[in-house]
Amino acid sequence: MESSAYNGEIVAGSLLIPESRVIANLLREGANDHLFHQKVIIENILQKRSPASAKRQAKLIRNRLGSFDGELLQLIQNGSHEQAVQLLLASAIMHSHLLGDFIKQAITTQIKTYQKEISYRDWDYFFEECKHRDPSLEKWAESTTKKVRQVIFRILAEAGIIDSTRTMNLLPFSLLPEVKELLEKHGHVYPLDCLEIFR
Repeated sequence: MESSAYNGEIVAGSLLIPESRVIANLLREGANDHLFHQKVIIENILQKRSPASAKRQAKLIRNRLGSFDGELLQLIQNGSHEQAVQLLLASAIMHSHLLGDFIKQAITTQIKTYQKEISYRDWDYFFEECKHRDPSLEKWAESTTKKVRQVIFRILAEAGIIDSTRTMNLLPFSLLPEVKELLEKHGHVYPLDCLEIFR
């Protein structure tokens, strides 16, 4: 398993839809580090309260979108809300295998066994299994683990896989044909594999 497969970077933010549209535009324009600093820190184009928050979220989004090319970035920037959300979900899955594997294993199991909701108990069981695959997770502080769980469930709600982070009822989510086609075209197999139950 890759050393970076399970990382805690996801705590920096959920899908960050408006911010991701802005960063997608910068990436499409081929912005270098200097221009990113100028736009994100000096001009505060993400409209954050502090430079530290802007820098942290911009880095997360840039890392998530780093493997997407112009065609995918264009749809994130200018596509419908649902198109952008689904591509950002795919990018978040690629960046965080904790998110991807949770969908692929825990949520898929719930759907296949006709369960109507997902719970923190399901997450706890899943995370314990992850520790066996990646012992480095044992070193995570409890606060980090809780924050990761919080952000992952928020992403599920933002993507329309669950109705809210409070009730956590599973919704009839389906991958848009154009999103599926683009991910297949560009060889992004892992998110498609994780979302197989919804295809």
